[in-house]
Formats: sequence, structure tokens, C-alpha cells
Amino acid sequence: MTRALVLDCDGVLADTELDGHLVAFNRTFDELGFGFSWSAEEYGELLRVGGGKERMKAYLAQHPEVDLGVGEALEARILEAHRRKSAIYVELVEAGALPPRPGIARIVGEALDAGWQVACASTSALASVEAVLAAVVGPEQRARMSGVFAGDVVPAKKPAPDIYLLAAQELGRSIDEIVVVEDSQSGAAAAAAAGIAHIVTVSHFTHDDDFPAATSIVDALGESDAPATLIAGLDVRDADGVVHLAGLERLLEHHSARARV
Repeated sequence: MTRALVLDCDGVLADTELDGHLVAFNRTFDELGFGFSWSAEEYGELLRVGGGKERMKAYLAQHPEVDLGVGEALEARILEAHRRKSAIYVELVEAGALPPRPGIARIVGEALDAGWQVACASTSALASVEAVLAAVVGPEQRARMSGVFAGDVVPAKKPAPDIYLLAAQELGRSIDEIVVVEDSQSGAAAAAAAGIAHIVTVSHFTHDDDFPAATSIVDALGESDAPATLIAGLDVRDADGVVHLAGLERLLEHHSARARV
């Protein structure tokens, strides 16, 4: 076992942000009487901030007219809201509202069967990530995975590299043995800051993001009946237009060669 595949959750396992997290946030704000809701456009901007609690704080900092208290009282309300939002989000996932992205269950199975370690690294709450994993890869493949690193497990969230450096440490892998799958500018920046090779599968909110250090950018990993489209960078698709494990090996080799220059 000399390789590891580390997947972001939101936007990578499923396109969760628009129909999952945003819906859950707005239902929570309504339930708790916060007096505001987020549009898709506003939420797209807030996604540049890693972590749900951090997004709420960023929004409140931009909107001083919203009075939810100060100091410990504000922290308590944010924590309460985030817990409720996470519960609503899990309900949406378990109801099947968020279909998996093409190729994710397949590539996880390929990696596990080839002896790779597979893990997930996300700024979302652990319960939210586990719910998506259960829905997307299923309990059998989830049981074979090597770890889930999520929520507040590191003090600095993406775009800081901390979550990926922790994953490498816990998996016992050097950074040149890991491939990360990301979808967002902040997530790709975190992988880049950690020095880790990454492929980007753009999602609903991230088509216009910048990914200057990504080795390859595609619209999805693809399936035989729904080939992936190369957007930029190295073409790691196979002859069938799908990103298989061999493509990820080529990505690692290219990243290592580029790092040596």
C-alpha cells in the first residue's frame, strides 16, 4: 500500500452545496428566527470561507444590521444554528435528495481493490460527511476506508493546508504518495499549499474558480455512459473518456516531475 486517494466531500462526492447545505442553512435560519436567508449568489461567495460556522460569522461581519448578540451569546447561537443545520442536512442526504457525482463510487472501489488507502478530508461536520459517504459509496466501501478527517479536527480550515497535512500524517503517507480530489478554489489551494497532487472536478458553484496549481481539471471523473470533459491541464482520462486509477497514477508522476524542476 503505497498510494492514498483523499477526497473532499462537498462538491466531490455529491454536488451538495446548492440542494443540500444552502437549503439546510436557510431552513435553520427560518426556524431560529434569524430574520435573513441566503441567496444562491450570496452562498457562492461565502463558499470561499471554509466551514459552516465560519461562513455564518463572515456573513454577520458583512451585515452589522443583523443583531444576534455579541461575545459568548453570539458564539452560542452560531453553534446552535450549526448543529441544527447539520441535522437538517443529514435528513436531506438520507432522503436521497443529493445524488452522487459520476465516477466517485467507481474510483473509490478501484482504489480500494488496488490496495490504495482511501480517505475523506472536509471542513464539513463529521456527521454530515459520514451521511454523504454512506449514501455515495455505501457501507461496505466505507468500512474499507482508512479515515475521515472532518469538521473542527484542525484549527485552520481550507484554504489552509492543515487538513491535508493531518490526513497525510494519519495515513502514514508522504505527500508525493497522495492524490486529492477537490472541486473548489479554497480546497484546491489547501492541497496545493500542502504540496499534494490534485485533480479538480468542478461543481455547481466552482466552474469559474481559479485552480493555478491543479494538475488536471475536469467536469467529473466520468462513467462509461457519461465520459468526463477535460477543462484544463493534463488529460488523465483513459480511452473511454473516464478517469480511472491509471490516470491518477499519471497525475502523480506528472506532479512529482514538475516538483523536481
